[in-house]
Amino acid sequence: MKKIAVVGTGYVGLTAAAYLADRGNRVVGVDIDADKVAQLNQGILPIVEEGLDAVVNRGITSGSLTFSTDTIKVVQDVEIVFLCLPTPMGEGGEADLSYVLGVAAQIRDVLRPGAIVVNKSTVPVGTAAKVTTAMGRDDVYVVSNPEFLREGSAVYDMFNPDRVVIGARSPEAARRIADLYKSDCSDIMQMSPEQAELVKYASNSYLAMKLSFVNMMSNLAERMGVDVHRVLEAMGADHRIGEAFLKPGPGWGGSCFPKDVQALLYMAELMGVPMELLVNAVDINERQIASTVNRARDMVGGDLQGRTVAVWGLAFKAGTDDVRDSPSHRVIELLQMQGAKVVAFDPAVGKTPFEVARAETALEACVDADILLVMTEWPEFGKVNLMNVARLMRYPRVLDMRAVLGRDELARHGFMFETVGHGVPMHALV
Repeated sequence: MKKIAVVGTGYVGLTAAAYLADRGNRVVGVDIDADKVAQLNQGILPIVEEGLDAVVNRGITSGSLTFSTDTIKVVQDVEIVFLCLPTPMGEGGEADLSYVLGVAAQIRDVLRPGAIVVNKSTVPVGTAAKVTTAMGRDDVYVVSNPEFLREGSAVYDMFNPDRVVIGARSPEAARRIADLYKSDCSDIMQMSPEQAELVKYASNSYLAMKLSFVNMMSNLAERMGVDVHRVLEAMGADHRIGEAFLKPGPGWGGSCFPKDVQALLYMAELMGVPMELLVNAVDINERQIASTVNRARDMVGGDLQGRTVAVWGLAFKAGTDDVRDSPSHRVIELLQMQGAKVVAFDPAVGKTPFEVARAETALEACVDADILLVMTEWPEFGKVNLMNVARLMRYPRVLDMRAVLGRDELARHGFMFETVGHGVPMHALV
């Protein structure tokens, strides 16, 4: 049993703290938000993440997991400190390390000799060295241990990792961190801190490029009258490609991809290394978001002014309530700029950082709507009675950018509709 502090209780920190406690360690999650900490100690989670509430409450009940606002008090009594802090994107695309370096400076004088400080936040190459300098301690280790969690599947990913990456100068520190994961992962990869720091950016940027490629192929297939979903299914059967991240949509977003891609581009520019593939992937994504709005505008007759648009889905993907850099957010803003009234529904998202009228149910969002946009792949959207949707709408039009609604059902109920990746747009008579 190890005593561990996890500083930061967002998606990564809370999932990591719950996992480490579940694996027999005594863990304290630290956050500066007193209200959040009070709720967490009662087992009330601030985020939607499948299975996380059960693991957190299991830790609280057993006494292996607690939460505190007192960073100094907690840190001075532990062997390992995980830094799971935000690294937001700066104006030029660079990662803002102020939170990470601020906490490092805050705790440097109270850490016990031999303690390990672990960067689990996504940080640029050279951050471990900067944290070491900020610590000013030659008796404390600094390790990079990037996370590879998918929102909506974070608990599964934490307990079933494809690999664990540990970047450390000290073999002893690397071994101690590896011991935390060895019961769940046989592929523990040890390397330099700089290599570990680059792995996360390289992985996310590659996946972003893969998604941009899929959307580009989807647009081509639609023009050719080809069902791209069958094409992608056949592509994914090739083990060199794999089936993951082969689904077309309205564009990629979320808390990681946009930020990490821009951070990698920033680092590459500093090094004088052209990254044309990545630049093009960003451009394709921007066009995909704009294209979604253009398709909706064309479906309602070429002008969105005064039109009512129902939007199903605000989160950037199903299984989470995260709207950071969500394609839905971007599309809604563009719709509103062109004069549309937007009414949105999402089964998980509460407050949003942007203004939009909200409905209590998927059907309520469709009342007197001129068109329905499906922006998040929530499974429950495919279960909504489309006959009732058609009756509520002013005009039965659907633009399904996640291909979750049944095309035969849409046609049967008289919708004019387009579904992403399904060849020449299929229009039913209305």
